[in-house]
Amino acid sequence: MRTALRALAVTAAALLAVTALSPTAQARPEPRAPEEFVALRSVDPTIIQEMRYTTAHTFMGERVDGYRQPVCILTRPAARALHLAQKRLLRQGYSLKVYDCYRPQRAVDHFVRWAKDLDDQAMKGEFYPLVDKSRLFDDGYIAEKSGHSRGSTVDLTLVRLPALPTRPYRPGERLTPCFAPKDERFPDNSVDMGTGYDCFDTLSHTDDPRIQGAQRANRQFLKRTLTEVGFVNLPEEWWHFTHKPELFPDTYFDFPVDRGPVGRH
Repeated sequence: MRTALRALAVTAAALLAVTALSPTAQARPEPRAPEEFVALRSVDPTIIQEMRYTTAHTFMGERVDGYRQPVCILTRPAARALHLAQKRLLRQGYSLKVYDCYRPQRAVDHFVRWAKDLDDQAMKGEFYPLVDKSRLFDDGYIAEKSGHSRGSTVDLTLVRLPALPTRPYRPGERLTPCFAPKDERFPDNSVDMGTGYDCFDTLSHTDDPRIQGAQRANRQFLKRTLTEVGFVNLPEEWWHFTHKPELFPDTYFDFPVDRGPVGRH
């Protein structure tokens, strides 16, 4: 009997050791969004969402890691500020349209891997026609950390109402430079801002002196509207705004972009 009990004990210990070392047991749980994060649609369902990084129409030519569903996630103060701006814009016949909101760190890591692969230039003709890919880090277009991962930064534009539909991008279609005239570059139902979204070019600088007329007026209208509700524009990107003060100024989150992490909020 003692021999049998010892054998059972040894077997049990061995099973526990295997379980402890198994990949399933060692797998880290999926990060979850803090309760301060919300889906923008739950705060303002009227804001148009065109979440580019869930599609292949990106500067990489593929869907970005961590973007599982086309949902805009933000900290609650940032979402409420956008709601306030949207109410003002609707009275003037406009709507906000968001391209990107919270961005997980795994997505930023994907950008970095792509930027280091100098042979992959499939989307150069549209997104960075005049920039040598080897310069993307030095010129500030790609970085290893992004303010988007802190949850209070959003990429967005203006749409004149009623909003026209935007056709989907077809992988492999002919590319046109992002700074081409609006009727030549990829169709977007937004007002003309002088360049498309994610255009790696100095023409994307909000106050670039070469941007004049209606294009400049549209940029200033967007900037003025968002500044009035607490957002600060990144001067190098007319579409990039951060709500201040940030709830998480030093934290870079990595929970995935889908409805699950914020559904319970």
